[in-house]
Amino acid sequence: MSETATSADQLDPQPPLAGIRVLDVSSFIAAPAAAVTLGDWGADVIKVEPPGAGDPHRISWQSPNYPRAAVNFPWQLDARNKRSIALDLKSDDGRAVLDRLIESADVMIVNFPRRPRERLRLRWEDVRHVNPRLIYASLTGYGETGPEADTPGFDNNAFFARSGILDALRYEGQPPSFSLPAQGDRCTAMTLVAAIMMALYRRQQTGKGGWVGTSLYANGVWSTGTLAAGAVLGAFVTQRPMRDRPRNALTNQYVARDGRWFTMLIRDEKRWDSFCTAIGRDDLKDDPRFLTTPDRRANAADLVVELDRTFAQQDWPYWRERFIEIGAAAAPINNIADVATDEQAIHAGIVIDTEAPGIPKSIATPLRFGFARPRQAGRAPELGEHTAEILKEAGYDDTAIAEMKTKGAVA
Repeated sequence: MSETATSADQLDPQPPLAGIRVLDVSSFIAAPAAAVTLGDWGADVIKVEPPGAGDPHRISWQSPNYPRAAVNFPWQLDARNKRSIALDLKSDDGRAVLDRLIESADVMIVNFPRRPRERLRLRWEDVRHVNPRLIYASLTGYGETGPEADTPGFDNNAFFARSGILDALRYEGQPPSFSLPAQGDRCTAMTLVAAIMMALYRRQQTGKGGWVGTSLYANGVWSTGTLAAGAVLGAFVTQRPMRDRPRNALTNQYVARDGRWFTMLIRDEKRWDSFCTAIGRDDLKDDPRFLTTPDRRANAADLVVELDRTFAQQDWPYWRERFIEIGAAAAPINNIADVATDEQAIHAGIVIDTEAPGIPKSIATPLRFGFARPRQAGRAPELGEHTAEILKEAGYDDTAIAEMKTKGAVA
């Protein structure tokens, strides 16, 4: 059911995760993005940050790899619909506060490496006794065990590089590709969300909490599943040949007269004749180089020459209509900036409104339900903005809060 087909009277009175409390004891992107997804669908997400600078992701927007903007849009994207408490977990008082928050939490998300978790007593075995119903969700770079369990892992090294993605994307004889900011983080976030939801379902059946986890490396390999599954059996695909001599000219990239690049996938065993007719090249049907699928594969470079010449004669909108006529899979290779005004992205709820001053638009998490709509993207919190509010909910009075602030345990 599409979003527009769901009327208000068909929606549940509460979002599906209303009443679920999540402790987001994580930093940067993948784990916090999982918490954002839970918050979008109704969970009360408490972000636990260290006093002082808070989550280092608060200043990621200054990175030269991020789009230039006058507002902190990455923080809005990865911290919306959360409340922030500034808590010194190295202090006894700060740790006592965390334990009290754990008592009332349903989910705790962490992404500290193993050794810092040990020092801060944030491992599953350190917290499970505080709340036996707690779902403890751990995200790592390379996994919880093994010789590189303590190696720092980010999406560029653990997800993209180590998994083989960057090498698989390179053209033959060319250097490896570069990763995009946080692309692997966001894929991995959704895996962590799935693990958390499985654990919540199990708790509903058994009353028991438990540990769940995933890693950037595991998600990178999973993303290359077809290639990786062959590799573990000793089967490999050679490096991708250049565009002008592809393995298959009908699953390739071309440029129209207006300079718009596009990608197409033509199942030639079914659509070769209709494809030739649609693009005005019936002569290709009888060309001895292209009579059968094996012929077209063997003479792919020649077919690229023919198709390049053809596609250069009309603008992309013309070719788009021809592909639609025959039900072929084709799409423009958008600049990322094109997404902002893409009618389909707006209609499908991919681009969304926010309540953040100066940041009117953002990007939705990819889940959709016929029975619920996500919360509107609320403003991302300032560091420690909700410290006093959260402490009072946990049973601390003004005197105790003031004393902890004096000691620096909270801010």
